[in-house]
Amino acid sequence: MKRVVYASSSSVYGDNESLPKREGQEGQPMSPYALSKVMNEALARVYARCFGMQFVGLRYFNVYGRRQDPNGPYAAVIPRFFAAAAAGEAPIIFGDGQQSRDFTHVSDVTRANLLAGLAATEGAIALNIGAGSTTTVLELAETILATMGSKAKPTFTEARAGDVRYSRADASLARGAINWEATVA
Repeated sequence: MKRVVYASSSSVYGDNESLPKREGQEGQPMSPYALSKVMNEALARVYARCFGMQFVGLRYFNVYGRRQDPNGPYAAVIPRFFAAAAAGEAPIIFGDGQQSRDFTHVSDVTRANLLAGLAATEGAIALNIGAGSTTTVLELAETILATMGSKAKPTFTEARAGDVRYSRADASLARGAINWEATVA
């Protein structure tokens, strides 16, 4: 049996503000990126049904880890905040900083990919890959500034269109389907 493990995203939960995020409770996509992930999952279901293939979509929640590039329009918030603090600059927060994220270490994501490739699943499934915790963007900025010994204070700017307000994964389906759970807190 042919199997495909592919990257999806927590962005498929879109405008559904309930927490934690659970498979089967997706909202309307809030960005072109989110829509592309919803479409990938739909295509996986159709291919599984038509061609008898197996698909495991992993819905990553805010992945972080060493050597992330802080530059570029899609750079993750953690390396951006560290780069700003190291330069003695104020980190920029889009919106009020109260939006929450479920930061998930890259080592946990890597392990999820390996387990998904080996697990016995049928058809097409999509699984949350998240630590199951909540940190606001403001809490993150303040923690990084304190860790770096920076006296800078965050700068707030207009919220970005398409940003999800709240995020926290329920990864119980991944625990059952591929024997995965986050180990890095």
